[in-house]
Amino acid sequence: MLQQLANGVFSGAIYALFAIGFTLVFGILRHLNLAHAAIFTAGAFVGIELATRSGIPLWLLLPIVAAAGGIAGVLLERVAFRPLAGRDDEHFAGLISSVAFGSVLIALLQARYGTEPQSFPSGYFPNQLYEIAGVRVTLVQLLTLGLALALMLGLAWLVSKSSLGRSMRAVAENPTAARVVGVNVGRVTAGTYALSSSLGAVAGVLLSINLGQANRDLGLSIELIGFAVIILGGLGSLWGAMAAGLILGLAEALTIHLFDSTWKGLVAFALLFAVLVLRPKGLFGSVRVREV
Repeated sequence: MLQQLANGVFSGAIYALFAIGFTLVFGILRHLNLAHAAIFTAGAFVGIELATRSGIPLWLLLPIVAAAGGIAGVLLERVAFRPLAGRDDEHFAGLISSVAFGSVLIALLQARYGTEPQSFPSGYFPNQLYEIAGVRVTLVQLLTLGLALALMLGLAWLVSKSSLGRSMRAVAENPTAARVVGVNVGRVTAGTYALSSSLGAVAGVLLSINLGQANRDLGLSIELIGFAVIILGGLGSLWGAMAAGLILGLAEALTIHLFDSTWKGLVAFALLFAVLVLRPKGLFGSVRVREV
């Protein structure tokens, strides 16, 4: 039982890290970025290539992947969303445009890496096993959990305490008023996408580390879970996404323990249905009115 719960915490940390990229963009810009899963997948492939070709250590690999994800996020904002700003159907058109961007990115990955799964080189990670209070965990799992929590807490601090975070919150409340008081809305928008995509790319590396490989469907396998997490936690709530990711991971682990893995896929949607019925704004969400 404890072993399954520990596994659920590790899974939930990755779910949460993936989902806060979604919720960061939606909470500030009200854009639903469906290219996030493709950038997540691209991060995994880039990480594997860097590890295979150059053998660089993980502490150096992750910042490089984060930077690549940030560049992809800025490109996404410039190509898929900024040209649509001001249109009556801006948000819907942006959603479709992000799907197209993600499809192109996946096609480029296929052109470079082919259709076969890509794996980290043998021996890239130490195969160390620890036992803590009767629970067996690997060094990779501990590293994944620690990095995911550190990145989530770092993002929460940035949004709540830094000058960039204050600008983000101003844009989230009223972009017109933010522009009047001197906030560079375009720069904040690009920065938001860069942060979101950096987190998504790193999350892709962490998941592929735990799986040992990556394929083109890596992002699709977690995208619906990401949607469930941000709705469970409350749309636009960073803390809600973090908590909901862990809750979902634990719920899946309990389902596997009590029943079997075939029921695992139903957990996210059963929780989603229950929350939408009982608390439509999510576990940690609040009703907000935004002026434009």
